[in-house]
Amino acid sequence: MQDALHIGGKALSSRLFIGTGKYNRNTLIPEVIARSGSEVITVALRRVDPSSKEENILSHIPPHMTLLPNTSGARTAEEAVRIARLARAAGMGNWVKIEVINDQRYLLPDNLETIRATEILAAEGFVVLPYMSPDLSAALRLRDAGAAAVMPLGAPIGSNRGLRTKELIGILIEETGLPIIVDAGIGRPSEAAEAMEMGAAAVLLNTAIATARDPLVMAEAFRGAVAAGRQAYLAGLGAVQQEAEASSPLTGFLNV
Repeated sequence: MQDALHIGGKALSSRLFIGTGKYNRNTLIPEVIARSGSEVITVALRRVDPSSKEENILSHIPPHMTLLPNTSGARTAEEAVRIARLARAAGMGNWVKIEVINDQRYLLPDNLETIRATEILAAEGFVVLPYMSPDLSAALRLRDAGAAAVMPLGAPIGSNRGLRTKELIGILIEETGLPIIVDAGIGRPSEAAEAMEMGAAAVLLNTAIATARDPLVMAEAFRGAVAAGRQAYLAGLGAVQQEAEASSPLTGFLNV
């Protein structure tokens, strides 16, 4: 079945995006990519060091992957724009994940600054995927500013708390007309499957794989969960109802 996700002129067969942080060694990353089946990987520009082959994170990412440099560390739209331009100048392509964060306790994104950065970068030809708090008005403004998708958080970054914003994400799926990529908070494969069953276009996660006892097996588990959730969404979930309904007809029983 052909079920590609189209973003920024690319057709993606995998709906699992992954990150590059928190691994105990960068040499794990190529195998995690292979086991997860992912085709998109996010990288913080501040972790890129072209002068060091061993420490340069890009040297561990296979060339077939679509790089999604992020603007981690930006506190304003101007800083995010500067990081995005540096990433493109460094040869990392024209995709960018906008992260603008001022809150240092919960690391919640600043939606207003994110909208401003998206307006500037989309006008410059970037494929912009903004990380955001799941607010419908902000998502619609990001859409109008030229975002290729929006990336609402399920829970604070790195928390593994799951889909705490599930109902708000559901509204974005229904109302924006954009691909919704659930980012941050997903800690279990079952939560990734749930996001996909809701109609999310994809999920992005890092901590849940990188901090697992066996990251490679966990990468496989998420691969299967995302595929199963997507398949269930396409198949159409059965209706939920309050009262019982017999699976087999009861008429005629005991009338023999």
